Amino acid sequence: MIDSPPESDIDPFCHAYLTDPYPFHQQLREAGPLVRLRSLDCWGTGRHKEMNEVLADAATYCSSAGVGIGNLKTEGHWRQPSLLLEADPPLHTQRRAVVSKVLSPANLRRLREDFEREAVLRVDAVLERGRFDGVSELAEPYILNVFPEAVGLTEHGREHLLPYGAMVFNGFGPRNAIFDECMRNAEAVQAWISTAYLRENLKPGKLGQQVYDAVDAGQIALEEAPILVRSFLSAGVDTTVNAIGNALWCFALHPGEWQKLHANPALARSAFEEVLRYESPFQSYFRTTTRDTTLAGVPIAANSKVFLSVGAANRDPLRWPDPERFDISRPTAGHMGFGGGIHGCIGQMIARLETEVLLSELARRVSNIELVGPTRPRYNNTLRGFDALPLAVEAA
Repeated sequence: MIDSPPESDIDPFCHAYLTDPYPFHQQLREAGPLVRLRSLDCWGTGRHKEMNEVLADAATYCSSAGVGIGNLKTEGHWRQPSLLLEADPPLHTQRRAVVSKVLSPANLRRLREDFEREAVLRVDAVLERGRFDGVSELAEPYILNVFPEAVGLTEHGREHLLPYGAMVFNGFGPRNAIFDECMRNAEAVQAWISTAYLRENLKPGKLGQQVYDAVDAGQIALEEAPILVRSFLSAGVDTTVNAIGNALWCFALHPGEWQKLHANPALARSAFEEVLRYESPFQSYFRTTTRDTTLAGVPIAANSKVFLSVGAANRDPLRWPDPERFDISRPTAGHMGFGGGIHGCIGQMIARLETEVLLSELARRVSNIELVGPTRPRYNNTLRGFDALPLAVEAA
């Protein structure tokens, strides 16, 4: 038992940390397996082993108190909690089973042709331009077409999806300037979201309507269905847009790795896994202890928040050889890019399919990706990505 655990002044929501988290990740890992974060008055870990232990023990480290710094059981919140991400068994198990069936491999196979068609159009467009922004002119239009269409959202109002995701993921952090900025247009965004997921507004046969089919089958209550569909609208957009942007950035900085993928586009899936490890779009979240417990020899009281640094764990040298090297040939099993345990990202397979399809199309038709101007980060309390990513490509 450790009587005097290490403490740190690292603030994972300060401007310097969000701009370049990697020096802070190293400090967090080197401070110890479990560290007291004075800035947040909570525990934190940046090590893979301890993070895996937390995620594997949902009974001790719960999600129902919220996966952000606030405690949903004692504090108010601007939205109704998620029935998946912010829920515990047994209710979580039942609801996740419904959504898992909707996102079954057979359903996803039926989406592939539409994804491939859109990827061709988007690659056509960037090759015609030669120079483009990797986020606003490739990642965003691709995802904002294929994902809402798969869910069955109407075309009107899709521009609210990214602002809504920003509200959700910024809400995992403190009520800082970043959160206040994303909430400036909250009323209009919430008004659209509150109707977009209703049964009568969803296209027949799509993923959203299949959630409502579970109501007809008696598997979930009617009032649960719209909240489950709402989970698609946050989890399936911002994170994948950021992941695609991060992938383009990684390949622009590591042209040798792009040449590997260009030579063998079948490596697109494994390349995406390395992007998730090396430049995680989802950087952190929290769990809350349900009882007095011990982690890494440190006693933790019940109702304590534990900060989990995904980005730090994914570059933990105790888990990964040469973790600062981007290598699409690397075995990546065990990375935390999609979380882990019973709350692993429910939409990870559709995100993998979307990104694999786009990266494969790019790899077949693009011989080189080059960064041609200064990038600009997209500041978010939880996500890591770009607002500006100026690129040039050459046709193969």
